[in-house]
Amino acid sequence: MTSLFEKCSIGDLDFKNRIFMAPLTRSRADDATDIPADIAIEYYKQRASAGLIITEATQISQRGKGYIKTPGIYNDKQAAKWKEITDVVHEEGGKIFLQLWHVGRISHTSIQPDGKNPVSSSAVKADTKTFTQDGYQDVSEPEALSVDGIKQTIADFKKGAELCKKAGFDGVEIHGANGYLIDQFLRDKTNKRDDAYGGSVENRARFLLEIVDAVKEVWPTNRIGVRLSPTGSFNDMGDSDPLTMFSHVVDQLNDRKVGYLHLVERFPGMDVGNDDLATINTLIEKWQGFYIANGDYDILKAKDAVQSKHADAIAFGRPFIANPDLPERLEKGAELNEPDEDTFYGGGAEGYTDYPFLSESKKTEAA
Repeated sequence: MTSLFEKCSIGDLDFKNRIFMAPLTRSRADDATDIPADIAIEYYKQRASAGLIITEATQISQRGKGYIKTPGIYNDKQAAKWKEITDVVHEEGGKIFLQLWHVGRISHTSIQPDGKNPVSSSAVKADTKTFTQDGYQDVSEPEALSVDGIKQTIADFKKGAELCKKAGFDGVEIHGANGYLIDQFLRDKTNKRDDAYGGSVENRARFLLEIVDAVKEVWPTNRIGVRLSPTGSFNDMGDSDPLTMFSHVVDQLNDRKVGYLHLVERFPGMDVGNDDLATINTLIEKWQGFYIANGDYDILKAKDAVQSKHADAIAFGRPFIANPDLPERLEKGAELNEPDEDTFYGGGAEGYTDYPFLSESKKTEAA
């Protein structure tokens, strides 16, 4: 029977356990340059006991930015700072992938270069807000990407993948989930195009698959992951037939032998209906490779998911915020630190690198 604490591998890439760190936006990068903060080096180093760290979502261009203080991977200075992070993770015996991201319509003119409107698959505004220098504001009206703009964005993803290699990452995850740009092409609530990138499931999947093909020119397939949220409603998303849409996507990713599929099975705090669960389970059954499950997993659910072969690994989000040594705590059945939601986004060390390790907690109790 497979254990959550057992080693696993994808091709030639070995992981020391099946407790993965999910991508977590923490908004501590330099807002003018999109360079990760110095303190991020310590943050990721602390969490290197994860089987795999998947970094916070990282924009592949200035146009791909939707929130203040999120990091980028579109120039050499950003890559150099990421190299400092990958170096310390590797020194600690960890593995780390960067999540390549473009927010699409989930942005604001004040964040976009030269005050431009955000871009999307179509000019359909999201009923949601984003965090700007002036606080939470409604996202701005998007404009539909031209075909030339699509090709440029695909090239930006490829350049981001190249910079990740330069920065010493072990691989990359393509962010196709949670209502951001790739998701905006995949789902018909947002994609109203009538060209080669809209309409049929084949056309709506084209943008993602062309990105995957471009990244495959940089990385071996086992070093590429794709994250999807087929049934998620976050960021005002939806689809009339997610099972048909994402069955096609999974088939195509199988054909390309992508290293792993990472599904957001449920979003924290959101209800999941039986139809949604059935869709997710059908897609998992179709998938032929390494599968990472994410979505409100506690230790009991995680153990069961791995033992029952529902998943090969579990990506934990919030528990890793407050517990840098999460694998040790889970294996020992130790109490978990509770995360402080007030320090999730922005700020400095508080709520970022100051959560105690289990060994530190024991010293405090003994004192």
